[in-house]
Amino acid sequence: MLNLNAINKYIYHNLLICLAIISYVCPNEWEDKGIYPKKEHSLVKPYQGTGMTIPSWDFSGSTMVTTSFIRITPDQQSRMGGLWNKIPFDFRNWEVQIHFKVSGHGKDLFGDGMAFWYIRDPLKPGNVFGNSDFFVGLGIFLDTYANQNGIHSHGHPYISAMVNNGTNHYDHDRDGTHSEMAGCESKFRGSDHDTYLAIRYENDILTVNTMIDGTGDWKECFTVKGVRLPTGYYFGVTAATGDLSDNHDVISIKSYELEVPSVMNNPLEDRSKIIPSASIFAPPRDHTPDPPPPMSGFKFFLVILCAIIGVIVCVVVGIMVFQKNQQNSRKRFY
Repeated sequence: MLNLNAINKYIYHNLLICLAIISYVCPNEWEDKGIYPKKEHSLVKPYQGTGMTIPSWDFSGSTMVTTSFIRITPDQQSRMGGLWNKIPFDFRNWEVQIHFKVSGHGKDLFGDGMAFWYIRDPLKPGNVFGNSDFFVGLGIFLDTYANQNGIHSHGHPYISAMVNNGTNHYDHDRDGTHSEMAGCESKFRGSDHDTYLAIRYENDILTVNTMIDGTGDWKECFTVKGVRLPTGYYFGVTAATGDLSDNHDVISIKSYELEVPSVMNNPLEDRSKIIPSASIFAPPRDHTPDPPPPMSGFKFFLVILCAIIGVIVCVVVGIMVFQKNQQNSRKRFY
């Protein structure tokens, strides 16, 4: 005899699973409108591949693939890693949504951070959150450590954007203060909720949104107009640790081509040939030099000792000179 209660529970349980899958696959406005991620530019669980390989993606440095996430760096000092799409993105208007997590054992001190890239030359490790300096393209930096406290009007973690034509230096020691276009504070590190970052590039307007508080709503971080980016560059995510560390994990990357009406003067312009540029940057701030490090007790002792020895030497030399002058004076009287 059929147990109707058991059957109803079974149906209800599977219905919940289906709803959970639907909410995971379709959590945003684009998929609700029938715009789905570009498979060759996206990365979702279960990660398809063998061993450490995933089709259309390259890895570098300390990056490790697990069944639940891709760890760009472990919570260990002096690590860097990268996750790069192998296929150039040839669409003029796009959005990339990243499901990520930054966490670690540090309570008050942690770092350094991670970055999203849309650049010409991928897979070039360096000191800018695991990527090389003087890049060509766009960088979105998720900086978790303030390298120079006291000069910023904002706290950390901090999200900022930089467009580079290959000639500008990212000053990591000053947290990119002099090259950012815009930025916002964002408490994504150590969140109890799923954390998401969305980078939208539409009609030369760059918008960065976050979803970090568990409400399911996107919150605008910043919007910058007049950003000119070429087509045919590569997406990637990198991260780095130094003396401080954190786990930097990527759970998924979803990339969309946006079919939006063009409002630019030259909608048929060949964007593959242009140089990355931006018409707006954050107001410049004084480049405050680092304060001199405090003198240790041993160094202070050496300075005092050298000063005493110097005074003694000067006194001895002075006495010798005085005595020599006295002797010369007596000789003239004989």
